[in-house]
Amino acid sequence: MRIVGIIQARMGSSRLPGKVLRELSGRSVLGWVVRAARAAGSLDGLAVATTAEPPDDAVAAECARLGVACYRGPRDDVLTRFMRVVEDDARCGAVMRFTADCPLLDPDVIREAAEVFRVVPGLDYLSTSLPPALPRGTDVEIVGREALEEADRKARGYHRAHVTSYVYTHPGRFRVLGLTHHPSAAHLRVTLDTEPDWQVIQRIVAKFGDQPVSVAELIDWLHLHPEVAELNAHVRQKSLQEA
Repeated sequence: MRIVGIIQARMGSSRLPGKVLRELSGRSVLGWVVRAARAAGSLDGLAVATTAEPPDDAVAAECARLGVACYRGPRDDVLTRFMRVVEDDARCGAVMRFTADCPLLDPDVIREAAEVFRVVPGLDYLSTSLPPALPRGTDVEIVGREALEEADRKARGYHRAHVTSYVYTHPGRFRVLGLTHHPSAAHLRVTLDTEPDWQVIQRIVAKFGDQPVSVAELIDWLHLHPEVAELNAHVRQKSLQEA
């Protein structure tokens, strides 16, 4: 099965504008996500889905510099952006969704998710966050083409901003699988939404350098350095409805 990775990215963030192009150890945050996706060696294609708004010309320019395809569309209808990538690839059988504010993705987790999705027949959706167990910002999800197409036909409101939420909130309609890692480290946060998140990510990169970090190493280090994990422990994740 051909699995295509799609990274949603835009400069307009309500809490941290321009975060996807912040420089992190010599490369953009988006560049970190692209590198992790490529390092997994399990994706058959990779693209960035950004908006058609002028501020995101900078995202398109960074995609050109990174050598990754860039598709542009509506600001709030991210599902439409994803469908433009899928419709341009007739052989695409599934999509692995990434967000450009997660620079600490583990290529091994990406690879494992792709391998499991390929071997489970008839699967529509797979996620490492059903239930949440990995640190926020290291999760992976995959949605089958037919399920994504059905979501595109039927999803309304915030489901169009979150791309896959229509699928995983209708498990009676789709075949859904949770890929759980134990013990849970879901209380840890390494996604980039706020300045405290940035402080945590900078501390991690200062320790491990300009390279992907395994989830196991990341969890162990944060447990050994609770003062770092506490920097953003108070940050509240937005709900689906707040997209």
